[in-house]
Amino acid sequence: MLKLDAIAGFVAVAESRSISAAARRLRLSKSVVSARLADLEQTLGTSLLHRTTRKLSLTEDGAAFLERATRILHEVEAATSELAERRGELVGPLRISAPVTFGRMHLGPALYPLLARHPRLELTLELDDRRVDAAADGYDAVVRHGVLDDSRLVAWHLAPSQRLLVASPDYLARHGTPHDLETLGRHRGIFYLNRGAADWRLQAPDGPVSVQAATALRVNNGDLSRDAAIAGLGIALLPSFIVGDALLAGSLHRIDVGALPAPESLYVASPVGRRASAKLRALVDCLRQAIGDPPYWDAFRRIDAPSS
Repeated sequence: MLKLDAIAGFVAVAESRSISAAARRLRLSKSVVSARLADLEQTLGTSLLHRTTRKLSLTEDGAAFLERATRILHEVEAATSELAERRGELVGPLRISAPVTFGRMHLGPALYPLLARHPRLELTLELDDRRVDAAADGYDAVVRHGVLDDSRLVAWHLAPSQRLLVASPDYLARHGTPHDLETLGRHRGIFYLNRGAADWRLQAPDGPVSVQAATALRVNNGDLSRDAAIAGLGIALLPSFIVGDALLAGSLHRIDVGALPAPESLYVASPVGRRASAKLRALVDCLRQAIGDPPYWDAFRRIDAPSS
């Protein structure tokens, strides 16, 4: 007889192409996942995976079974959720991925009330700055910052986002405040490591521009970039959701050179074809309510606004 946990184990292994990764995703030991997979293959009377020392791949039977198995799991989860929805509950697993800094600063605190209201909701929140593959990596949804450019995802807008040029008052007192693109290029920059080039890519009135500068620091973390700017190491280009509090407190100042990056968005996305479950809808509603319109981290703009 087919067991649902064995089917879930196979789907996790097939999507991640790794028993170790599947075990982490299911929060089980590798031996348990392997045993369930072997039991499923014995019950079906066929091999579902090719196993080598380097990788796992689907057999022809495995590929055929995976499509139906995935559908079965989604239908069972949907049926369970629908019954819970009738009672006003959110039940079962919800696995989401989010950028590290946004998750640490904003996502966790926003979600705690949702978890308190729905104790049977099993949330897994994984913080990672890499662009994960929501479907292949087994996520129900991903929180992203930037531009939605993946046709395999359907998105719900959370908030507008704008990256800003910022530096500490001490740095600007020592090196002067740039007021145009030419003087900006004479300064020291704090750059995001994965960008590759040591430059700021901005949108000027007459089109996009790239401003190169000497490198003070390259790092792949928004918190460290902000803290380096506060420490007076150089100028950083960071989203307002990372630097809003520092701007409000005065430990960072905005720099206006007549150009900024094109506006971006914060959004929740899930794989195309997935049913928008009550859990996912509740997640989006919870985040929108917590963030507000305009976003609460943009409170510093009220100080910048001219008085009437």
